Amino acid sequence: MGQFVNFKELRARLDFRAILKHYRVELTEKAGGQAAGYCPLPTHKGKEGKARSPSFSAQLDKGIWQCFGCGCSGNIIEFATRMEGLNPEDGQQFRQVALMLDAAWNGGQAQTPELPAAKRIEASSTNTVDAPDTPGLPVTVNAPLEFELKELDSNHPYLLERGFTQETVAHFGVGFCQRGLMKGRVAIPLYDNTAAMVGYAGRVVDDRAINAENPRYKFPGVREAKGVRHEFHKSAFLYNGHAISKPVNDLVVVEGFTALWWLWQHGYHNTVGLMGSDCSDTQAALILERSKPKGRIWYFADGDTAGVKCAKDTLAMLATSRLVRLVIADGRQPTDFTEAELKKLLPF
Repeated sequence: MGQFVNFKELRARLDFRAILKHYRVELTEKAGGQAAGYCPLPTHKGKEGKARSPSFSAQLDKGIWQCFGCGCSGNIIEFATRMEGLNPEDGQQFRQVALMLDAAWNGGQAQTPELPAAKRIEASSTNTVDAPDTPGLPVTVNAPLEFELKELDSNHPYLLERGFTQETVAHFGVGFCQRGLMKGRVAIPLYDNTAAMVGYAGRVVDDRAINAENPRYKFPGVREAKGVRHEFHKSAFLYNGHAISKPVNDLVVVEGFTALWWLWQHGYHNTVGLMGSDCSDTQAALILERSKPKGRIWYFADGDTAGVKCAKDTLAMLATSRLVRLVIADGRQPTDFTEAELKKLLPF
């Protein structure tokens, strides 16, 4: 059995300033532990012909960071993983770096950690489809799509019978797909933090057809093209997160797509989705960035067991930094509530 690592405890124990020093990264620190400077990530690629700018921002005391130039963000372990040239979305590589940091950190003192013959991987950004796994290929995550699905049926009964208006359907660009990998599903465009479309999710239109081989939602898989392995990681961004360009006073967090569409349709435009029943560290950091320090985060949970657990886990990740209101209605989903009920649950 491999060595156990408590990632949460390790993040709390690590000193971001010492980690930056180890990687020879110089940032300008301001009051409150906020620091900024040029992005040090090996995968950072600025725009050609334009001068570099100090786009990297870190909250040193909280151990979180983001580059507004390349769009990467995460926690202190994910930072070290990227600085080692590895992919933090790869569980094995992330754990490898965590073990390195854990072994090197004695009483808060770094002992010049070194990765044991790690496989170097080029990590940038993609979309995907299942493909054979060729060892040693460079990996790109959530790269912008080079195509767009055409002739999506925005008038499909699944959308209309669930009460979604034409305005809502058009705003999110969704529609029933009749060909390709998303055939027989409602195709949902996915945009990363920079508003680049990085893939499509597909939702079955008949819940009776859901089974192990035909899940409710289908996401891009993995593909290999031109010597590069393309991967899609929904944990690296928030659904509708690109639409919130600056921190807001009241931010609503939901799990699924339909919950977000329903709230948006009823006037709650500052809503983001996790795209599942768990919240990654990266998503937690992105949620905090979209909420003002003295603002409120409203977590509107799905009413099932998985939804309640996700809500409590996410609450633990956010509550130390923001005022978080938990909205749970046993056995009901956000789409089950009328506009009048929503105004009582989300009174802002």
